[in-house]
This record gives sequence, C-alpha cells and structure tokens, in this order.
Amino acid sequence: MNIISGKSLEEVHQIVDEALAGNKVLSVQTYYLSDYGEKVLNLVTSAILNKFNRGDLIDIVYTSTKELVINATKSNLKRVLFTKIGLDLNNPDNYHEGMLKFKDELKEANIRKYKELFREYKFTVTVTFYYSPDVLNIKIKNNTQLIPQEEERIREKFKKAVSYANLFDFYLEHGDDTEGAGMGLTLVGILLNQSGIDKHQFTLYSNPSYNETTARIEIPLTNEYITRRERFENGWKSSGLSREEYRDVFDDAVR
Repeated sequence: MNIISGKSLEEVHQIVDEALAGNKVLSVQTYYLSDYGEKVLNLVTSAILNKFNRGDLIDIVYTSTKELVINATKSNLKRVLFTKIGLDLNNPDNYHEGMLKFKDELKEANIRKYKELFREYKFTVTVTFYYSPDVLNIKIKNNTQLIPQEEERIREKFKKAVSYANLFDFYLEHGDDTEGAGMGLTLVGILLNQSGIDKHQFTLYSNPSYNETTARIEIPLTNEYITRRERFENGWKSSGLSREEYRDVFDDAVR
C-alpha cells in the first residue's frame, strides 16, 4: 500500500504513477482537507478512473469522496470540541449542549482552526482506493466510533437521500444549508443515484473492535461486474443459513 501524506504534488504524481503501474492500493491520509488535499484526491481519483477508461465518472466519484472526507472530519471535530469543553458525548444532556456549540463551528473557516488539535488528538481521516478493471472501491475511515444518536441521524440521512428526485430538489429545499451535520451523506446518496449507481453500494458502519467508522463506495467500472450486495444475495439463497449467519461467513470471505 502506498500512503500519500505530506508530499509535494510532483511527488504525488510519481507515487500514483508507480502504484498504478504495479496495481497497488493507494491511500491518502489527512487531518483537514485543505486545497492541496482536494488536489491530491482529484489527482488520485482521475488517475485510477482514466487508467480504466472511465473518465466519465471522475466528477461524481471525486465529489462523493470529498464530501465523505469532510463528513468524517466533522465527526472528528465533534470529538475534539466535546473534549475541549469537557462534555461527555454519551451523556444525553451533554450531547444536546455540545451539539448546539458544534453547529456553530461547522463553517469551513472554523473547522480549519482545529487542524492542530486534530493532530494533537491524532484524529485522522484515511481514504483508501482499491481497484481492478471491473470495480473501484473507496473506503473513507476516521478513528472514532459512532454513538447511538449519530447512528440514528445517519439512518435518517440515508432515508432522505432516496426521497429526492434530483439534486435540484435537494438544493431547492436546503439552499446553502449543506454545512449542516450529515448533509454530505444525503448529497452523496443523491449523486450516486443520479449516476445510476445503486444506493446500496454506499455504506457507512462502525467497528467497535478498532474504534473506527468507515464509509464505503463501490463503483462498478464494467457492466459485467457483480456487486457485493448481489454476491451476498446469491450466496445466501443457496447457503441454507439465516441472513445473519451468512453475513458472518460472507464478511470473512470478502474481507
């Protein structure tokens, strides 16, 4: 795996070219997505998709990835803010108080000032690109675990994502409110849906064992590709197991 962090753009170009030549996994790590970080994400995304003649997907994939990195950074911001003002994220009263302060800090200019605290508390966001001629899998991971209130909000965001017919309807209702917590998840769902990519190929889950949360996008690059969800359904139907039992087997098999 080639990890891109703190490199010049010229060095990034070289790393990406060498990785693609050897079909190696690429990973980008950041504390805060600066203009430079956006250029790196765009560079990596474009290089991979152009390698497989799918330049038509660059805008959708880059925008979705960027939104999920910003969302993960906001999650880290919440942890830093709660720690800084001495509030317990798991205490309902503290959570309500902290969320009021958190919403005041969501503008990009405010988030930027927390960069050094992200570094101090070791709150990173890692974007990893796994690819083949048939599929591009992107995982955006931050080293915090979702709490129940956040999981509930995320479920609502996923439901909302399928309720909009298009991006115009989304912006008509929300205007400039895209800085709101979780709005990026709704936007990504709409973007993928409008591109003909099944919403089930965008997932977000926490891993308590590693204290991390991962957003995952599965982008088919050919019509012949069988998605992870389709493979699960096909395997489960012939397994004789319950969905829960087969999910454990399936997860082990594809990990």
